[in-house]
Amino acid sequence: MNTAQFSKIKGAVFLFGLFCFAHANCTNTAVRREWRTLSTDERANWISAVQCLSELPHDPALTPYVNPDDIVSVNASGSYYDDIVYMHMDLNHIIHFTGLFLPFHRWYVQMYENALKEKCGFNGTSPYWNWAADASDVYGSTMFQDFDPVSGLGGWGNLSDDAQVPNGAFSDFKLSYPSYHTLRRNFTLQPYIGLNPTLFTNPYEDANATFTQSEVDKMVNGFVGDYKGFQVYMEGFEGAHGSVHEILGGDLGGTCPSTAPANCTPGPTFSANEPIFWMHHAMVDKVWYDWQTANSANAGIFYGGSVQMIDNATIYAEYPNGGPPMLSLDSVMHADGMFEESTVGDVINTTAGILCYIYE
Repeated sequence: MNTAQFSKIKGAVFLFGLFCFAHANCTNTAVRREWRTLSTDERANWISAVQCLSELPHDPALTPYVNPDDIVSVNASGSYYDDIVYMHMDLNHIIHFTGLFLPFHRWYVQMYENALKEKCGFNGTSPYWNWAADASDVYGSTMFQDFDPVSGLGGWGNLSDDAQVPNGAFSDFKLSYPSYHTLRRNFTLQPYIGLNPTLFTNPYEDANATFTQSEVDKMVNGFVGDYKGFQVYMEGFEGAHGSVHEILGGDLGGTCPSTAPANCTPGPTFSANEPIFWMHHAMVDKVWYDWQTANSANAGIFYGGSVQMIDNATIYAEYPNGGPPMLSLDSVMHADGMFEESTVGDVINTTAGILCYIYE
């Protein structure tokens, strides 16, 4: 046996040992379920915990890491929920269109679930919204027809009223960013009209065409051994991830409220205002999880750069999930002082590292 062969075997044994050790930590695997499979009481429990976070005071531990010039400063009069939203605002440029997109949002949803449990008595697991099941009729989905003031998500807002959610448990959900306002939601079937045509190459496409079951199947069963290809298909400018954000409009779509200052920058920054954000990203995570488990070549792989490269179509085509310096499993995901920082490797497997859940 030569030195190179021995090194390969030694490395494989070491990685296998780490794998087994990580799995030993996951002894009570949680199961994440689709929102509509939850009982009324389970839905009410999750909603109550979300509302609880919005009633807790600002955490002075919040310390912006990026400090971009396209967002407002921290509002110390905001809530703990607002603080978690601000994390997403501050980190926007390093967690979208970089290799951190999938691992960061997986970690972010888990940290949010932990906060719901530790601070507000939540006793369930993060629900997901299977938007593929609703792709043919998002507007008429049962997700937006439950107006119960305790267990319902509420329906669609009207632009004449700044798209404020008119009913359900979040009809009076107050938010601080980008300015003080009530949660907004408005159905937008063709959100890409008028945007940069070199990046949004099919501006008249209906958003729901990108997150059908056939599109999900294409993601889960394709891109074998190709983390970059999988991420880019999911996160691309007209991909499933962004289309779900945009079709709901309002806060999830990143549109500025009527109360916002004239220099408000629309975009993904404050999209975590919308409680459905957490269910949407749990579904994004589920699709990644399903892809990871669909083929052994997908398990545990990772690739991407740390610098967002979306200034123009040419540079995006070269670095669609980030440019150098390149990231690795050891790369740290920043928490803005809100949570303990983790690495990509900590969350690359949902039943290892700091995670212990699967999807139903």
